[in-house]
Amino acid sequence: MTRSKLFKGLCFALALGLGSYATARTKAGAGEDAPKRLLYVATPGIRDDLQYGGHGLLVFDIDNGHSFVKRIPTAGLRKDGKPDNVKGICASEITKRVYIGTTMTITCMDLTTNSILWEKPYEGGCDRAALSPDGKTLYAPSFEKDTWNVIDAISGEAIAKLTPKSGAHNTVYGLDGKEVYMAGLRSPFLSIADTSTHKIARQVGPFAAAIRPFTVNGAQTRCYVTVNGLLGFEIGDLKTGKKLARVEIPGYKAGPVKRHGCPSHGVGLTPDEKELWVVDGHNECVHIYEMNGDEPKKVETMKLRGEPGWVTFSIKGDYGYLSTGDVIDVKTRKIVAHLTDEKGGPVWSEKVLEIDFDGNTPVKTGNQFGLGHIMTNDKKKE
Repeated sequence: MTRSKLFKGLCFALALGLGSYATARTKAGAGEDAPKRLLYVATPGIRDDLQYGGHGLLVFDIDNGHSFVKRIPTAGLRKDGKPDNVKGICASEITKRVYIGTTMTITCMDLTTNSILWEKPYEGGCDRAALSPDGKTLYAPSFEKDTWNVIDAISGEAIAKLTPKSGAHNTVYGLDGKEVYMAGLRSPFLSIADTSTHKIARQVGPFAAAIRPFTVNGAQTRCYVTVNGLLGFEIGDLKTGKKLARVEIPGYKAGPVKRHGCPSHGVGLTPDEKELWVVDGHNECVHIYEMNGDEPKKVETMKLRGEPGWVTFSIKGDYGYLSTGDVIDVKTRKIVAHLTDEKGGPVWSEKVLEIDFDGNTPVKTGNQFGLGHIMTNDKKKE
């Protein structure tokens, strides 16, 4: 074969390969000019003896079968040199930054360069923080203690403190940026902060027990909370402060769990708010409810590859992500992938969100919580 024919053959093979990849991405719902949808998974994302995925920020290509893309080195090391347990992740396409919290510190990283901009400790440690829609402010709970630190997300400096003395744990920033919802391990009340004053404005509850993971609808009128001792969830009115309903999973028993000490440690709304998913640790499954006002209807139960402790969704709502690494097609309700690392090992994490890129520029960021996105003006936060 002449050099000319060999060169033409190689060019043809390369073109064929690139064409096949573009076709595959187009079939998967990502046109050639569409932003690339990436899933960011912070690890280690669960307890030391149940770590899968190693240490770092793992990236997966959503429209290419959730295939592994890369591992980004992160901070968050303990004094003994081992990685500290990751407690939360949030990001902003506006400031082009991603934040990873551990029990001790928060690390801020540049999404365009993957470089660490700063890592800082905070009084009382850190738990699952939330970022304002404009990317400028973090509400960071101490590690199961009394306070939430309000942090300038650009500099990392603490600017205010709230002290509900609830065992600070989970945090949700409302989509309009006006309110922050704060739940602690020692309180049956959900505290609501006014972000214009950084002070607690009111509470919702009491619920049946201390609040664990929870979610909020886009209009910020309802909260859906999991609580200690309940296989299921409860519903609260964010405006009146009253508990409205209690939903127990029918036909399933709340047996022992390996971690969290809570039968249902994970609940999320699909972005269109048509479904609510609640996890079941003992029975290793997720229960799916169709939403009809405050009267949810159970429609499906899906078995998972292990004990789940979290659920969230892709930005478009086409995929549900369980902390077990199971990826579920929301429309067909089928498991379509299992997250695996560069060595083929299983990846488990409760700290997951989608970030979309146009070239090297982040253009859209998801949320670690499964938040509803139907706003009061009937427009969706895309």
